[in-house]
Amino acid sequence: MPSPQLLMSRTKSQENLTRVNPSAPATASRALEWLWQHLRDVRNPWILDCGPAFQSSLDVLLRRGVKVYVADLLTPVQRDESAFWSRAGKKPIFLLQDFLAQLPAIPSESLSAVFCWHLLDLLPRDVLHSLVGRLCSFLRPGGILFCHLREPYLAAGAESYWWFENLTVLGSKVDSKKLFRYPTVTNREMERLVPSGNVKTFLTRSGRREALGIKGSHPEHLPGT
Repeated sequence: MPSPQLLMSRTKSQENLTRVNPSAPATASRALEWLWQHLRDVRNPWILDCGPAFQSSLDVLLRRGVKVYVADLLTPVQRDESAFWSRAGKKPIFLLQDFLAQLPAIPSESLSAVFCWHLLDLLPRDVLHSLVGRLCSFLRPGGILFCHLREPYLAAGAESYWWFENLTVLGSKVDSKKLFRYPTVTNREMERLVPSGNVKTFLTRSGRREALGIKGSHPEHLPGT
């Protein structure tokens, strides 16, 4: 059984963790520096990681005292898995509710942060509002939605992964061949997707932005305190 501090979706078990096989140098993240400073007074934050269960990430987060939920939403969309598409009509329809059924049972307004990486770049634009709304429903006021967003000139790299080397440094395995299928999510669009409209954006040298969507105002006490 998983540790009480580690809850995985039904598609992942604790015995099926992804080992690190880096293909790019580790990079410091200004967004993560801001995020952990924002959560500095939270003793045991609750967090959802929407990527593969990298052992390095779990080690880093569990040492921080985090209760970790893991649901790999990235891999199914990178592989374009047919289970999440209806192709009965003229236009394929992404089955968002079936897709979100992969999530573990997470209480509403219980999380300090959700790491969805570049998930918004990989899904059809017409489902993003509902997706972000669902993820933000798990956040308490002051909680943070962490996203990678590609810049318009970054046409390839859709099958890339990130993990924590430490709380503010990310390791990565970057695919420079697989193309992104959908238009870039702009900063203005990100502000519309996050219910509060409060989004902080940090530029990187990789052709991606790091966006932090903050739910509501910062209360005196965040989840886990």
